[in-house]
Amino acid sequence: MKTPLPLCVIGAGSIGRRHIEVAIDSPNITLTAVVEPHAETRAKLARQGLPVVDSLDEVPKETRACVIATPTPDHLPSTLAALSRGWAVLVEKPFAESLDNARAMMQAAEAAGLPLIVGHHRRCHPYAMAMRDALPAIGQLVGLQGFWSVRKHDTYYDVPWRRLPGAGPLASNLSHEIDLLGFMTGIPTEVTALTSSATRGLVIEDTAALAFRFENGALGSFLMSDAGASPWSFEATSAENPEIAGSDQDYLRFTGTLGALAFPSLTLWGASGPGEVEWSKPLAQTPGPHFDKIDPIRAQIDRFAALLDGATDDVLCRPENGFAALEMTLATALSGQTHRPVKRGEVPGDFTGVLT
Repeated sequence: MKTPLPLCVIGAGSIGRRHIEVAIDSPNITLTAVVEPHAETRAKLARQGLPVVDSLDEVPKETRACVIATPTPDHLPSTLAALSRGWAVLVEKPFAESLDNARAMMQAAEAAGLPLIVGHHRRCHPYAMAMRDALPAIGQLVGLQGFWSVRKHDTYYDVPWRRLPGAGPLASNLSHEIDLLGFMTGIPTEVTALTSSATRGLVIEDTAALAFRFENGALGSFLMSDAGASPWSFEATSAENPEIAGSDQDYLRFTGTLGALAFPSLTLWGASGPGEVEWSKPLAQTPGPHFDKIDPIRAQIDRFAALLDGATDDVLCRPENGFAALEMTLATALSGQTHRPVKRGEVPGDFTGVLT
């Protein structure tokens, strides 16, 4: 890059602090401000020497872009305010509170002629990109199986909003998985969900069993739980989050007409000899390649800066991809509450994850 991108971070919660860290660390970014309305948090950030302000109006004029890391209901107003100032936007996932809000954000970005990127950073892992390239080796996709289960500590739910509808693992964690599937295989077109709150006894779900249908007819199943302890989750297997214990276990399996792949190890099972791949013939196992560990949030912000400097990029999550992931995440919540399958296009525009 010719010069670092002048960028501010809006919101200094847990994910906002991660964006602040990588912005400071990256030679491609100049952190112009951290926008944080809460006085106590603002004072703590100021003691750390950060350029903290309490409103967008105080952000330095040279700022060209922002990361929005505020609670999801604030994504629409913050995005509109940022675009009105001429800033490119990287907004955290989930894209918006509702499909109507997401559409409004997309329309505003298009009218302003400014980039709008959704923060699905897992795409930036080298093994996610490699998996996308490797999947054709297993032939036509037939099915996939995912198992995401981590036990969040009991005090996690001491925060009041985390016990409210819309804050369970479907809203908080599933959107990552939906987008990653979309990046690698295509977004599901239909979902059927069973949900349970039997373990924690809260109003929100703690466990969900999902069945997906994909555009080519392939089917998938996914278990999501934040009450069950296991080594199987993206966070564990990637060890990308220092607050979550790592493991070396695959958590996704894909099967096709010519073989199978495990993710994220990219272990491949395929033909062991000439002729038809069928059940009387053993499958040959090929270990996946090794990838050096990276910080995907740092990789994402560097890609964002390069994009604004004129680079092309087919990894960052564009608004139409973020919209598709949001739609199927909300479809899952709707299915769990109505006890019926929900297809793409059936989610009401104002649905926020909870039926009223």
